[in-house]
Amino acid sequence: MRKQNGILGALVVTLLVALVGCGGGGTQGRAPTRGEVLVFVAVPLSGFQANGGQTVLGGVRLAAAELNRNGGLLGYEVVVRPLDDESDSDVALAQVAEIEAALAQGQQVLAVIGHLNSGQTLAAMEHYQNLPLIVITPTASEQSLTERGYTNFFRVNANDAVQAAVDARFLVEYLEARCVAVLHNDTEYGRGLAASLVEELQARGAQAVVQLEVEEGQAHYEVEMPQIQAVNPDAIFYAGYEIEAPYLRAALVRAGLDVPFLASDGAFLAATIDESDGAAEGMYVSAFAPSPRALNNAIWFEAYQAVEYRNPDTYSVNGYVAMQVLAAGVRQANSLEADRIATALRGMAIPTLLSELTYEADGDLRNPQIWIYQVQEQEFRQVDW
Repeated sequence: MRKQNGILGALVVTLLVALVGCGGGGTQGRAPTRGEVLVFVAVPLSGFQANGGQTVLGGVRLAAAELNRNGGLLGYEVVVRPLDDESDSDVALAQVAEIEAALAQGQQVLAVIGHLNSGQTLAAMEHYQNLPLIVITPTASEQSLTERGYTNFFRVNANDAVQAAVDARFLVEYLEARCVAVLHNDTEYGRGLAASLVEELQARGAQAVVQLEVEEGQAHYEVEMPQIQAVNPDAIFYAGYEIEAPYLRAALVRAGLDVPFLASDGAFLAATIDESDGAAEGMYVSAFAPSPRALNNAIWFEAYQAVEYRNPDTYSVNGYVAMQVLAAGVRQANSLEADRIATALRGMAIPTLLSELTYEADGDLRNPQIWIYQVQEQEFRQVDW
């Protein structure tokens, strides 16, 4: 069965070349001949957010495999090197030494794709900004990341200000909420997104009737339930991760709080459904990318399965697109030099699996998108609103 999967994988990856434009002129089907370039993927690969990081890594691996089947990047083989940041900023900082060592040894380090979370991205960027490489985050959304003057930083997702505006509009216009209970975890991401959401609600004539902070990874909410019940909200918003959201949702259902519940992008993973004790049905989640199945692209889906031997999860798309963006910048610059790639990315339209992307000078997308999903029959289904 493994051998058959390999044959299928070769076929679908070859077919995907036409879709994603990974080959250059005259390179289709040729092996890279000029050596290696390293792309580090710095995401959690162990611990409580391992699945999220693995989805990103899988997307990068698929895109790199397609590149390497068609001549690589400027003739160089793309080598994907995972770094497990364990969702811990101290670990992320410690691992910068591995990248610096590779550079010191004369290895051709092209980029870091990462981190999954804003906290680790903020910590590591203080070092990455001084290294000759490109940094592309697939999911880190904390707004200040693109306000700090980094010249080598880009993201393929919307920032928290964009997400807050869309989520507030969804709560007020679609769900007709006026009194919203706002909860968030105790991370830079959770706090920043919740604060922006509160401002956006107020701008639309709604209000946050209670604001509560919970711990990252919290699984029990006996203290919070009475506080939420006391304010009688007509909707609940949660800014946090899939390691809290399913347990919060289950606690709300058990407490009889039958009002719309919208979680942020950090909860847009299968674990939110799987770990909710059956309570996820009906909840909403905002997202930085469409669900892989919503892409309606069977060839891409099968190619991912052939490379990773598992189904893509939600942010596999983001990892894949991050590698596409990097490859497009290299080809446009006709160079592996970070400064030239960064300049190229700011001045071009980049076709990707999602859409055509263009960048502002600070590394944010010009027209970022947010998708809204609802859990229906134990699957994320896009809301048409």
